[in-house]
Amino acid sequence: MKERGSRTRSTWRLAGFLVIVVAALGAQAEPPSSKLPGRQPDSKEPWGAFLGRAAHDAIGREYRVRHPTNVVFLNVSKLYDIVEDGKLGDPNRLAEFARLLRPDIADTTDLLLFEIKPDDEESRREGREQAGRYLAALNEVVEPDKKLVGGTGFEGFLFLEFENGRALWKLSWRTPEPGVTLYRWSYRRKKPTASWKEQAAQKEEELPREEIEQRGELAEQAIRAAYERGERPKGFKGQVYLPVDCH
Repeated sequence: MKERGSRTRSTWRLAGFLVIVVAALGAQAEPPSSKLPGRQPDSKEPWGAFLGRAAHDAIGREYRVRHPTNVVFLNVSKLYDIVEDGKLGDPNRLAEFARLLRPDIADTTDLLLFEIKPDDEESRREGREQAGRYLAALNEVVEPDKKLVGGTGFEGFLFLEFENGRALWKLSWRTPEPGVTLYRWSYRRKKPTASWKEQAAQKEEELPREEIEQRGELAEQAIRAAYERGERPKGFKGQVYLPVDCH
């Protein structure tokens, strides 16, 4: 009995040791945290989130640039505020769950709505469903002559040049169906003697992960600074070529 008890204790000690080893190996397998400014060392935010925010910011701001006299709400505005401030109807008629929803672009002058998503089929379906929910919630409470529809025909692109030509990123977007604007990022390899326009004409490639890790947050900050005509973010040595510069 003593021998059996000793073996049992040894087995449990071994199992505990293996659990600790497996946990340690799992922790080491985690991707390295970013040292970029503004990101917490223990952040679990996906790297692509930086590019998603940058795309939403750029596309929303570009819509405002193209419609300077329109009342345009971006995704910081809730449906309640859009109905109230856009003078569409009575926001108190909105269902409780709908009041906090935030469409990516709502134009209360032209009565259009856009939902911005990455350019893939799953995201496109999600964008279609979300735009439909937002429109249904809005049109339930707005005045009869102020019902919104999904916007169309909105497309464009811009470029970011890093390290004076060491890398060139492109953000492009299109609206293939009413209310759904899809974006994608692409990459152009370094070509030292080429101008940015010559480099832009090169074959586009998928944006490498190491590029996203190294420059993702700077891309977001640089685009915002370009639209606001503000100071470049620290560490950004390059240019942002907005749609107006690309034509």
